[in-house]
Amino acid sequence: MSISVIILTFNSENNITSTLEAATKVSDDIHIVDSYSTDKTLEICERYSVNIVKHEFLSYGSQRNWAMDNLAMKYDWELHLDSDERLSEELINQLNSLKNCFPESINGYYIPRLVHFMGRPIKYGGMFPIWHMRLIRHGKGRCEERQYDQHFYVTGPSSKLSGVMIDNIGMNLSEWTSRHNRWSDAEVMEMLGNQTEGRIQGRLTGTPVQKKRLWRNFYNHLPLFVRPFLLFFYRYFIRLGFLCGKEGLIFFVLQTFWFRFLIDAKLYEKKLVEHK
Repeated sequence: MSISVIILTFNSENNITSTLEAATKVSDDIHIVDSYSTDKTLEICERYSVNIVKHEFLSYGSQRNWAMDNLAMKYDWELHLDSDERLSEELINQLNSLKNCFPESINGYYIPRLVHFMGRPIKYGGMFPIWHMRLIRHGKGRCEERQYDQHFYVTGPSSKLSGVMIDNIGMNLSEWTSRHNRWSDAEVMEMLGNQTEGRIQGRLTGTPVQKKRLWRNFYNHLPLFVRPFLLFFYRYFIRLGFLCGKEGLIFFVLQTFWFRFLIDAKLYEKKLVEHK
């Protein structure tokens, strides 16, 4: 038994080489699902022995589910990556060990993700480990159809790996904040939609993602504009985010406070429009 790797790409020329270099150490069946990149992403991918497919991007969830349903994968296990996610050496070794002895009782594995921001690992502030279900037995998992912050889930038992997946944020701050502006629109749509079908529900004694969703639900019931301040204080001071240096200060101000404040501002804006 072995592992097929699926990587989503779009204008990923800055990161895709390191992602592919690591992926080739665990699989000879790598699939690129590209959303019509306009930079050198596909030119770089063509240097490797990979299957390249172009597919229109609607959302991360729909793109991942389309890949699971339509790609001709060689193996029974799927490893799902973004173009800026790199496997650590420890994780590579664990995956190569697993390939020969996947337990029949397990249908998926959670992998811890470590964010690298402006070249620095963000290990504090509740940012590590962030658990993601990414290694899935074929036919046993799906990705949520959420507009933002989608996670995979599986039917049946799951387990954890200790090897780290590195999320290397290589884009400049202009691009990073631009993407978060778009993601804030997606999160607002998700919150106002209030849908539960195909979404992972919060549960105190559940999986890592279910526990995360429980705390997110608690956060969403706090007052608008107050909760971004509380979240920043919690992550930066109580969870020791200040130990991540200047890079950490920039990260937590932008990702924890500014991004969440922007979501609240857009929610408030929509309420004003509705009352006119």
